[in-house]
Amino acid sequence: MTIRVVVVDDDPLARTALSTILGADIGINVVGEASDGAKAVEIATKLRPDVVVMDIRMPVLNGIDATRHLTSLRPPPGRVLILTTFGDEEYVFASLRAGASGFLLKNAPAEQLTSAVHTVAVGDALLAPAVTRMVVERYLTSAGQTQSNGRILDRLTPREVEVMTWMARGLSNRQIADELVLGETTVKTHVARILTKLAARDRAQVVIAAYESGLVAPGDPDAR
Repeated sequence: MTIRVVVVDDDPLARTALSTILGADIGINVVGEASDGAKAVEIATKLRPDVVVMDIRMPVLNGIDATRHLTSLRPPPGRVLILTTFGDEEYVFASLRAGASGFLLKNAPAEQLTSAVHTVAVGDALLAPAVTRMVVERYLTSAGQTQSNGRILDRLTPREVEVMTWMARGLSNRQIADELVLGETTVKTHVARILTKLAARDRAQVVIAAYESGLVAPGDPDAR
């Protein structure tokens, strides 16, 4: 199935470049573009793409607020992939809290961009790369967001806590299955139950909950 994408960036050259790169992938169809967050909300609501590739710093309405608006709709008109730079570290956690399914650095190679769109489109969170973990952990540390209480974890079974731990460390369902010696279908079932119990939109929010509850600490040497 072709992934329908809306590209959002206030720089016309950046929009053209992103659309060209994504359009070259046979499995991706760029169905719209927007130059600010407000237009992004309007276009995405109308076209209902699978993925919205969203810049952060834009006029009228920034990418974080636009993401929050889109993900608050029921059903939301597509998943959001945030584009950021190293200078935008302070915005990453806010983006994920707003409901983004992940983020990618603007200087990433073309193949990483297309891969990220495919990853987000199927419901996974783009949180595995080491640079992503570094940014999230740094923000959590500086903002003092981690909490030692286990109220969130009380909702989960011991096995679900194990699965959540590996999710927070960036493992895919297949990798979690290998670590816990389980079938991949079983892991998928656990992941679905975790999402339901935590009222999480996607894996990105599960990762945030893992950090906030103290299940995974910033700088955890086992994180991948």
